[in-house]
Amino acid sequence: MPRRAAAPRPPPGEFELIERFTRALPLAGAGVRLGPGDDTALLAPPPGEDLAATVDAVVEGVHFDARFTAEDVGWKALAVNLSDLASMGARPLWALVALAFPRGTPPERLEGVARGLGACARAHRIAVVGGNVSRASELSVTVTAVGAVRRGRALLRSGARPGDLLVASGTFGDAALGLAPGAPAALVRRQRRPAPRLALGRALAGVARAAIDVSDGLVQDLGHLCDESGVAAVLDAAAVPTSAAYRRVARSLPDPLGPALGGGEDYELVAALPPARLARALRAAARARVPLAVIGRVERGSGVRILGADGAERPAPSGHDHLRAPRPL
Repeated sequence: MPRRAAAPRPPPGEFELIERFTRALPLAGAGVRLGPGDDTALLAPPPGEDLAATVDAVVEGVHFDARFTAEDVGWKALAVNLSDLASMGARPLWALVALAFPRGTPPERLEGVARGLGACARAHRIAVVGGNVSRASELSVTVTAVGAVRRGRALLRSGARPGDLLVASGTFGDAALGLAPGAPAALVRRQRRPAPRLALGRALAGVARAAIDVSDGLVQDLGHLCDESGVAAVLDAAAVPTSAAYRRVARSLPDPLGPALGGGEDYELVAALPPARLARALRAAARARVPLAVIGRVERGSGVRILGADGAERPAPSGHDHLRAPRPL
């Protein structure tokens, strides 16, 4: 007799899915009194430190599409939150994860998200202490990340003063160009697997006066720092660091510096510091193994002025606004 086909396995229920998802995550860490499994986590704040908390989401069709692997999605969901902690000079401690997905999503895809998130968490020594799962019309991963910074040492957006230098880590524009069809692998990786500058952020605490991470575009995010500090910035466009891969692609663009100035999602740090502390900042960056470049200065006034290589002022690019048109994927 012909063998009867096995009945399809029913999709996992909520609690089975949670159990399978958490297998890939680091669940224990410093200060974790009680992790996943109860109504809340129980956490012990480090003595003498302030807690820094942030929340962000990556949503299918807005922040990622079918070109991203599930592991890419999980990694990026945590990394973008860790970048916020980096900009405050905080060290990461704990994360909570809210997962939402359409009916019929293969469990293997969700386990891939967990593997990517778990890899990022282990790389940066952070424990996942709780979360939630829910149905939704598209896949989304919302992460709340909590870190700690020594009391009084947090890097705020509001500390910049006229006369300060502006310094920036790494390179800009790679992630924006990484969205283009056929983009080089180095640019694609910057878009899908951002590297939060946690070591540099902690090293700059006590050296820089103010800092911000660049998620929505260099000029736009620098403008936020200026607004909070009540100052203006002069940005030297020719000094904005870019990678060799970026320059090879950008030289064919109408404005080769456009993605570097307005593209966003590089998750680099921009900081303001007194000129007398520049040498200390460069030594701190060398210890963190992250390049640091002077890209401008802070002055009295408001807004951001961009100067080209010829010294002429150039128009500011538009940054990203989540409530308006999303980035093209």
